Amino acid sequence: MDTKKIRQIFFDFFQEKGHTIVESAPITVKDDPTLMFTNAGMNQFKDIFLGNIKSNTKRIANTQKCLRVSGKHNDLEEVGVDKYHHTMFEMLGNWSFGDYFKKDAIKWAWELLTKKYNLDESRLYVTIFGGDNSDGLSRDLESYDYWKEIVDESKIIDGSKKDNFWEMGDTGPCGPCSEIHIDLRDTKEIQKNPTHKLINKDHPEVIEIWNLVFIEFNRKKDGSLKNLPEKHVDTGMGLERLAMAIDSLKSTYDTNIFKSIITSLEKISGKKYGEKKDINIAFRVICDHIRAIVFTVSDGAIPSNNKSGYVVRRILRRAVRYGYSTLNLTRPFLNVLSESVINEYKNIFKNLSRQKKFIMEVILEEEKAFLATLEKGLKRINDYVHNERVSGELVFELYDTYGFPIDLTELIFRERGIEIDKDKFKELLDNQRKRSRNVIKSVSEDWQYLKKEKRGTLFIGYEKNESSSEIIMYREVKLDDQIIYNVVFDSTPFYPESGGQVGDIGYMLDGDEKINIIKTYKENDLIVHVSENLPKSIENKVKLIIDNKRRGFISKNHSATHLLHAALRNVLGDHVSQKGSLVSEKVLRFDFSHFSKIDSESIDKISDIVNDKIIENIKVNIEDDVNINEAKKRGATALFGEKYGDKVRVVTIDEKFSIELCGGTHVQNTSEIGHFKILSESSISSGVRRIEAITSIASEKFSKIESKLINDLKIILKSNNILDSVNSLINKNRSLEKEITSNNKDRKKNLRDKLLSSVIKEGDVNIIIHNFKNEKMELVKQLAFELEKEKNNMIFLGTLSNSNKPIIVLMISKNLCDKMSLDANVIINKLASHIEGSGGGQKFLATAGGKKLSGTDKVIKEAKSLFSSILNN
Repeated sequence: MDTKKIRQIFFDFFQEKGHTIVESAPITVKDDPTLMFTNAGMNQFKDIFLGNIKSNTKRIANTQKCLRVSGKHNDLEEVGVDKYHHTMFEMLGNWSFGDYFKKDAIKWAWELLTKKYNLDESRLYVTIFGGDNSDGLSRDLESYDYWKEIVDESKIIDGSKKDNFWEMGDTGPCGPCSEIHIDLRDTKEIQKNPTHKLINKDHPEVIEIWNLVFIEFNRKKDGSLKNLPEKHVDTGMGLERLAMAIDSLKSTYDTNIFKSIITSLEKISGKKYGEKKDINIAFRVICDHIRAIVFTVSDGAIPSNNKSGYVVRRILRRAVRYGYSTLNLTRPFLNVLSESVINEYKNIFKNLSRQKKFIMEVILEEEKAFLATLEKGLKRINDYVHNERVSGELVFELYDTYGFPIDLTELIFRERGIEIDKDKFKELLDNQRKRSRNVIKSVSEDWQYLKKEKRGTLFIGYEKNESSSEIIMYREVKLDDQIIYNVVFDSTPFYPESGGQVGDIGYMLDGDEKINIIKTYKENDLIVHVSENLPKSIENKVKLIIDNKRRGFISKNHSATHLLHAALRNVLGDHVSQKGSLVSEKVLRFDFSHFSKIDSESIDKISDIVNDKIIENIKVNIEDDVNINEAKKRGATALFGEKYGDKVRVVTIDEKFSIELCGGTHVQNTSEIGHFKILSESSISSGVRRIEAITSIASEKFSKIESKLINDLKIILKSNNILDSVNSLINKNRSLEKEITSNNKDRKKNLRDKLLSSVIKEGDVNIIIHNFKNEKMELVKQLAFELEKEKNNMIFLGTLSNSNKPIIVLMISKNLCDKMSLDANVIINKLASHIEGSGGGQKFLATAGGKKLSGTDKVIKEAKSLFSSILNN
């Protein structure tokens, strides 16, 4: 059955049961500190389960694009090796918010699977929660009784807390769950080994297809469970697994979802899926990963070295590595493959078509960059192919700098008969992970509810700068060296960090007591105020006052950002779309799609357009509760990767110039911005440029500094024509550099000739020993390599000093190392004792450093006798 039909049957079925079909949330997560990516259909409804907000509808269903690569749901390393795990997948789900519960959820799940999808009932088994003594929970008899009315008791299996008790995290909503499993094995296999023995045993053909979660408890910080005021249903069914089950297939990769992607990869690679185990794994890795890359990039996660961008980069590099090492794909191919993914999903996830060019360009640029890095890494490996064992430091360098996973590095060296130091690598990796964690550790206590009937916050900050408000909930947060508080009020003028705009700061007043509010942010749908303390009387109303001056500068920068966005589209083209932003009181930063550096002439045009709009004193028109379809018809642009409701806020600055969906704060007229100045334009990742700019007083101050700098330069250069004077200096500098380079070449040649004339012959071995004094080590190494090419069977030893510290360089021709079992590491450490130091390196090249500069004479003296002794034995 085609997956398009499977989706539609699901939607139609639950619409008939009174459910509202909603759009998928973006795969990238905003306003939730616990998640980078949506990993389950319930993520966007988290606040409803927590009781922070009320749902407008009691019954909802959808298909949600999900990504699981890290944390509790870490499927990345399994992807491709088995035949049914994925990074990106679609989760079909239905939800009840305080409406139907176990009976209807169970009945409808069975009806849909057996009557609409026609799954073989004899192959279906169900699990229920078997109870847990540590939580004082008994067996889920309610679910058992409902299932008993539908299936034979032998098909109902008790599950453990691990498998059949769902929890959002360490704290929060949770409850028992009931899973539906299917056995896809051959009949003979089933007769040999009964299905019930393989449930939840990671058998590739006995798999879970639907999980029905019954949320009825709240896990507290102390581990205890409390009943929720309302009971909810949260179900999730992987579309890929369901499609596999409906068609009785052995792998999700055999479903129609992957058919066009696999066919495209066969054309690109010239290989056939199914011909060989390693090729099959590579195909599965690449076909899975390209879906994940397309969906994450389309929702705003651009490959980078930070947070979600780093995850996307890891996924992309893993796909490229499999293509490179297994399918011999040495040129970019994922960008071409992405078109198959977009075509497969464009009718259900419509933003893919709109983002097509951008997605393909981002992938292409990232592939090019990594393939170049991969080549460098392989060259680095080739430097060590003569070693018997490779250090953990090198393995870590290959992993950290060149993106080589340890298994690939191990494979390459193993093929050459070389061991790697895995223990040292793991030690270095652990150290890096420790460093990458937050330096400041925080521990948050449970929320304390003062007004249980109130959960959400009314934001009044568009109209007011202060308010009289009640605390409805708070929690204590312990940092390393202090305690702070997260506070939620019934109403607030404080704008929470959102849509790129920083959150407000200010203070609360409780009588004469003034308590600073140092940050405001969104946690799901809560507006959280971070305060240095709590008022003495937490049940009394307090006065909330924002830093209005700071808010004013933020508003100027935010309105200027809208003008900049429109100016960029005007000058560069309609392909420009926002990919991220930061709007603070000091600076505005705008990230946008564009594939080349913006020339200075275009930068000037963009600045002029923005400043012209500022001078025009245009009214900034703000409309609340506009129907989203109406806003889109008017040409309103949306924030990249953001999910909008049916009603939106529209900010217009000249109907023909800028219309955007925006929840931020703005000036009333553009003239309030004062002046706009672009500070820099740069690339931040493949296909994404960044402009940083300032406005108002900051722009005026910058202009004054620039003016002073120009005057100072005129005085220093003794010229009113700065450009000509600077060009003259540059030309003089180039001329001097050429002269120095020429002199260095002559000096190097003279030194080389001197070394050749000082060769000591021991049989057929050429020995060069020289004290280079203050020469650079890089030059000494270059000379050693050049002389080794000219003189076969060479031993080269040089001493030099660097910052008054002695250094020894020793090179031995590789054929001598093999023929006479010589090791530069061993020899250099004997000599290094004279300079109170030690060294290391490879068998043919080693260096040593020490403390005793006067010891270099002894090094040279002993080296002569040592080499003579070695060669004459």
